Amino acid sequence: MSELAHTLYAGSRTPFSIGLAPLDLSDWIEPDERLPAYLAEKRRLFSQKRDGVFGEEPDTRDAQAEVLALLADYLPERFPDIYRSDGDRIVIAGVDASVHLEQDEAPLAIASFLVQEDLVLMRPSPEGYRLVAASLCFPSSWSLAEKFGKPMSAIHDPVPHWAGKMGTLVDRIFDKLKVDQPVCRLNWSIYPDAELHHPESKGAPRDWFSGSLPPRAFVRVERQTLRRLAVSGDILFTIKVCVDPFEALGRHPDGARLAAGLRAQILSLDEAQLIYKAMLAHRDRIVEALDKIAPAASA
Repeated sequence: MSELAHTLYAGSRTPFSIGLAPLDLSDWIEPDERLPAYLAEKRRLFSQKRDGVFGEEPDTRDAQAEVLALLADYLPERFPDIYRSDGDRIVIAGVDASVHLEQDEAPLAIASFLVQEDLVLMRPSPEGYRLVAASLCFPSSWSLAEKFGKPMSAIHDPVPHWAGKMGTLVDRIFDKLKVDQPVCRLNWSIYPDAELHHPESKGAPRDWFSGSLPPRAFVRVERQTLRRLAVSGDILFTIKVCVDPFEALGRHPDGARLAAGLRAQILSLDEAQLIYKAMLAHRDRIVEALDKIAPAASA
C-alpha cells in the first residue's frame, strides 16, 4: 500500500462528523508493507510496558477467543501471500517469529500480534457500551489507563460537541449494529513525528509545534472498523494508524488537491476542535506549510 492510502481530508466530509460507511468484510483488515515494523513495535511495547498497552476484564476471555478465531480463519484465506496456517500457528511473511495460537496468553493479545490494527472490545452495560478489553499499542493521544472500563460517554468526553446529539446517535448506532453489517470510518490529525505510540492525554499541554513548523510534520489517519461478534454480542473496534509526512503530498500526483483539502478542513475547525487536535496556537504555521506544498505538487 502506497503513501497517503486514506485521504479523507480531501473530500467533502465535515471534520468531527461520525462518517460511518458500510464495510465489506473482505476488506475488514488492511495489512500493508509496514506490517513487520508494526508487529515488531507491538512486541517491544508488550515487552516493556504491557500494563500500558493491554487490559482485560476477567470475564472477557471467551469474547477475546472469538476475535482470535475470526482472525485466524480470515487472514490466511484473504491474504494467502502474507499469512499461512501451520498447525496451531500462523506464519507471517517478512516476520521472523510465527504466532502460536495456543499459548499462555490472553487471546486478544495473541490476536494483536497478527495485525497492524489495535483491537478494542466494547460490551453493553446499563451505562452504555464499556471498554472491557483492549490491545492498544498505537493510541492517538489517549491511554488505556484513562479509558479502561469506562462507557462511551466518558471515553469521548473530551471530543468537542459530543454531549447531546452526537453521543446519542453513536449510542444508537452501537445498539443497532448487526453481525452481518459492519461499518468503518476514518479520522485525521496532525503530529510532529511518525511515532506510532502516542499515549499522552488529550488534556495534557502539548507544545508540539512551538517556533517554526518542524521540517517534517505528519498526517496521522486512523482507519476504524466496528463489527458485532456473533457469539458474545460484544462489539470489536479495530484501529489502524497510517502516518505519512507532509512531503508525501508533494510526491503524490494529486498532491495539490490533497494539500488544499487538508488546508480547508483545518481552517474549518472551531476553537474547541483546534484545541482538541492540539493546533490552536499552531494552525497558521501548519496552513502555511500546506500552502508551500500545494504549488510544489502542481508544478
